[in-house]
Amino acid sequence: MLIAVDAAAAEPLYLQIRNQIVAGIATGQLEPGQSLPSVRSLASDLGINLHTVNKAYAVLRDEGYVRMRGRAGAVIADPAAADRADADASAQVKMEDDLFKLALAFRARGGARGQFLEAAAAQAARAYGVMEDAEAAPRPAQKRKAADASSAQGAGKAMAPQ
Repeated sequence: MLIAVDAAAAEPLYLQIRNQIVAGIATGQLEPGQSLPSVRSLASDLGINLHTVNKAYAVLRDEGYVRMRGRAGAVIADPAAADRADADASAQVKMEDDLFKLALAFRARGGARGQFLEAAAAQAARAYGVMEDAEAAPRPAQKRKAADASSAQGAGKAMAPQ
């Protein structure tokens, strides 16, 4: 699995690394027991500070995605292992808290509950590989733009001289 970072992106580098590794685990590109590059090696390959990679690995460890094995480095954790129970419970609580915060922020900006649920379902479908459903259904923003364009065209036609 190739890891790449974009220094110009708004997302911090350590989160870019973390997110790519999590995506690799989710898609099966990274399997339980597979070793990750050493902190020093990955930092050198990416041209970034080794503390950035170390922070990414620490976050992954804290979230239960990797196990640190001393000098052996970081290894992808086995999701079936018994020691994952606490990490899984913690991840569930964090996910629910994050969803709650997103829902509140969306509501504060005037978003409707149905729109939020539709968007969340579409993103879950994308994450779990049901790409046909997620890609076939327009996103709420796309629907609004299409509706706005349609009503603007209709309004423009109604106002045009005959």
